[in-house]
Amino acid sequence: MSTTQSTPALPVPTRLARRPLDKHGRLVPWFVGYVDGQPDHRLVRPGGIRDAVRFGLCFLCGDVLGSYQTFVIGPMCAINRVTAEPPAHRDCAEYAAVACPFLTHPHMRRRPDLPEHTVVPDGEMDPRNPGCCVTWTVRSWSQKRGMQLFDLGEPTQVDWWREGRPATYTEALDALVSGHEALKEIADQDERPLRAAADLEDQYWKATNYLPGNMAARR
Repeated sequence: MSTTQSTPALPVPTRLARRPLDKHGRLVPWFVGYVDGQPDHRLVRPGGIRDAVRFGLCFLCGDVLGSYQTFVIGPMCAINRVTAEPPAHRDCAEYAAVACPFLTHPHMRRRPDLPEHTVVPDGEMDPRNPGCCVTWTVRSWSQKRGMQLFDLGEPTQVDWWREGRPATYTEALDALVSGHEALKEIADQDERPLRAAADLEDQYWKATNYLPGNMAARR
């Protein structure tokens, strides 16, 4: 995820503001890998995920995390509660949600021309731009054994974002439905498709509790 110097709805958090800029004037998050001396925002630095987890570092600014930690995820992750990236400070995560070009431009696509020897993340990555992203704040989470995948804990705060602003209920629901459809395709390939489909339906309806306005209404 990359961030830009344009003026988003939120100011640049102090910790992120200390990060270097690339040749385009974009902030270079801590996790970003380099190719031929230049940052490539699509890549994670060697050992980046391991070090972030081991030392409790924000994946975006690189400073030590506190008790509350925030994942930047897509709608699919809000359903199955699994993500491939470690958490960040909440203000860093929210800034990414309003400033990252990929997250703020729904029609942007991931460039496929990754460098040689790029390691694909664990899990199922959705190559689409889901249109909305989610900041999912928790006090606890866990890493899947032997994998660079993270089980999201029960959230204390969930916010949906689209085009650099808070998403409407309808926008968030549309994105969640789209994520549900993508996960259905994966469930259909499971060796026990009926059970996988039933589990998915349960996960989907639980995720609707965290659409804009729904979480507050439950409290």
